[in-house]
Amino acid sequence: MPKLQGFEFWSRTLGGARHVVAPMVDQSELAWRLLSRRHGAQLCYTPMLHAQVFVRDANYRKENLYCDVCPEDRPLIVQFCANDPEVFVQAALLAQDYCDAIDLNLGCPQMIAKRGHYGAFLQEEWDLLQRMIQLAHEKLSVPVTCKIRVFPEIDKTVRYAQMLEKAGCQLLTVHGRTKEQKGPLSGAASWEHIKAVRKAVAIPVFANGNIRSLQDVERCLQDTGVQGVMSAEGNLHNPALFEGRSPAVWELAEEYLNIVRLHPCPLSCVRAHLFKLWHHTLQVHQQLRDELAKVKTLEGIAAVSHALKLRSQEDMSRQEEGVQPAGNLPFFHWICQPYVRPGPREGSSKRALEEEEGGTDGLSKNKLKKQLRNPHKTFDPSLKPKYAKCDQCGNPKGNRCVFNLCRGCCKKRAFKETADCPGHGLLFKTKLEKSLAWKGTQPGRQEPPQVGSGAPSVFSEVIGSALA
Repeated sequence: MPKLQGFEFWSRTLGGARHVVAPMVDQSELAWRLLSRRHGAQLCYTPMLHAQVFVRDANYRKENLYCDVCPEDRPLIVQFCANDPEVFVQAALLAQDYCDAIDLNLGCPQMIAKRGHYGAFLQEEWDLLQRMIQLAHEKLSVPVTCKIRVFPEIDKTVRYAQMLEKAGCQLLTVHGRTKEQKGPLSGAASWEHIKAVRKAVAIPVFANGNIRSLQDVERCLQDTGVQGVMSAEGNLHNPALFEGRSPAVWELAEEYLNIVRLHPCPLSCVRAHLFKLWHHTLQVHQQLRDELAKVKTLEGIAAVSHALKLRSQEDMSRQEEGVQPAGNLPFFHWICQPYVRPGPREGSSKRALEEEEGGTDGLSKNKLKKQLRNPHKTFDPSLKPKYAKCDQCGNPKGNRCVFNLCRGCCKKRAFKETADCPGHGLLFKTKLEKSLAWKGTQPGRQEPPQVGSGAPSVFSEVIGSALA
């Protein structure tokens, strides 16, 4: 059966999903997706996965996707960051049986994406993106989708979207901010850009940005004409956003912790979610903020959450009628509600992107501390040592590796060929020869096991010398 495309894919496979939970690194794990689905989310994405690591590391695949298979967690789209067509398709082929579509991340604006050359930092490389989407569209049994950020110019953003559609993209999510709009410099997302893209393409479009409540969702659908609305920050502070409810924080915190007990995830993810959910309450009861940061068990986190519940209920009981919430909040601190990020004039502003790379003399507090510990330390990127890359995966190779590979790739090759690499301390051949020499002196144990594709020749040499 041919795979569904475009609007048919959106309506039949995705069930005409309008309420969508965004892919969020370390934040859209299975437990959170299940919580969000219980409260109105109709489609979820996995956290962004690194295609190259997904291809080479079986444990990474197991921890981030294979162990998270759950019948209730559908429809599901797996998102990858990648900058190589072959690697992207290899990763997608390994994931396609566990999801309903594969998404290419072209929207991440963080510095790690700039250094890794992926996300929003590929948006000028249209030839590369065309090859990636076309190859995936041809090879995969599920549709390929994209999540992008806009250019400052609406017409360029439209041409960008049309290029991706022509290459084979079957659904497009448009975050209405440029790659420079992040952190305190985020500002408002441009729905005008999203509306223009929606009118210019013949595939479903999801909007992302400026979503804090169900009213925002409905207004966005009406103003832009998109098929669905995606939420990230709004969902993290209120997972019941798509239900149009603002429940007490402890209601959702307790429900989430119960799901985590059934579907465990890293403690760092749980802690991060509780910090988001209890954000406004932690501004009031700051001593519990420190406790939440220090506890090292799930039950410890649950205990802090319970303490926050009791404090909030005490605050509720003392609340006088007619008093408005403090700090210009729409609700009192114990109610799930959006967090409005302060602008650069209201809070501490981040350095511009090029300054983060070391383009000015200004150093962050963290770098100044490092320089105090080591006065000779430099942060000039031009003075950093240049590392030769592994011939297979692109990671730094070992300086004395006999195969010119990184340790991970070297280990696989040395095992396969039953060879030694003194540079990495891998002695498969030496250990095998010692083992066979010892077995040659034991009665009835001369028959060697067959290990690796390169083993027979080595075995014959060792056996010959032993018999001689």
